[in-house]
Amino acid sequence: MKHIVAPRVTKLLAADAAGIAEAARVLKVGGLVALPTETVYGLACDATDPHAVAGLYAAKGRPSFNPLIAHVPDIDAARRVGHLTPAAETLARRFWPGPLTLVVPAIEGATSELARAGLSSVAIRVPAHPVAQAVLRAAGRPIAAPSANRSGHVSPTSAAHVSADLDGRIDLILDAGASAVGVESTILDCTGEVPVMLRPGGLPREAIKEALGAPLASPAPRVVEEAEAGEAPLAPGMLASHYAPTIPVRLRAREVKPGEALLTFAGAQPPGAEQAVARLDLSPTGDLVEAAANLFAHLRALDSSGAIAIAVVALPRHGLGEAIADRLRRAAAPR
Repeated sequence: MKHIVAPRVTKLLAADAAGIAEAARVLKVGGLVALPTETVYGLACDATDPHAVAGLYAAKGRPSFNPLIAHVPDIDAARRVGHLTPAAETLARRFWPGPLTLVVPAIEGATSELARAGLSSVAIRVPAHPVAQAVLRAAGRPIAAPSANRSGHVSPTSAAHVSADLDGRIDLILDAGASAVGVESTILDCTGEVPVMLRPGGLPREAIKEALGAPLASPAPRVVEEAEAGEAPLAPGMLASHYAPTIPVRLRAREVKPGEALLTFAGAQPPGAEQAVARLDLSPTGDLVEAAANLFAHLRALDSSGAIAIAVVALPRHGLGEAIADRLRRAAAPR
């Protein structure tokens, strides 16, 4: 389906008091604002306004069955959007504000049905970034904010990334520098008796298990394979092909083939590395936190290098390595 979006003049503002006030004003009148969070830049709109939500879907070219996360400034505001189950309360008190999204039963009328993709549940997050917090408090309503990029593209970790994808399609970009975490939030389904991880992300599985005193349910629900399948995912970021560069991505590469770029880790240099069109190391020291922060920016850079594909070395799977592996698997999925 082709999404037709009326051209807009996209303003780029510093994330100071004046910029925050303007962002809140634009959101209140149904506009679209790209704002920084600690995970990635989000494309924000009023989650209670179906017309604003429809405009967001169109700007991203996003399948309308893919639900949006409602961002709120604190737990009290979250309780006005959804019914926090006991497990959700425990996790919210421990990890909010932070890179954790909780899917809970929705409070009818608190957010638009379009933002929830018609589901009886709602995904809620309290971001830790001070600019996001300030905008949420000034706007005074739940704000839907998926990643600020065209649907399926690599997520943005800077204002420049947002502009490259959405200039002329949204009203405002707030520039607060690079995102600190660099991968999206962890998403947990807390609608049942035992929480289920729907998407690994910026909060590692180990920390969640420790807080709950129990393992998470496994296996997680399967992702939707294609937008045309007609089956709605329970939360954002569950499509099989997602976070994708325009060129193919080859995982667990043991060599670099002619014409490929190399995405490496901890200084690994597989055979053929010296002939790579471009080379970037997620973390020369082997730090998974640094690797997560660099992931999307490095994928974007290699995608623009002129290479025919991106070869990615094997990475650890513990801690944030699980989220990195998830994003790379989706980037490499057929599309």
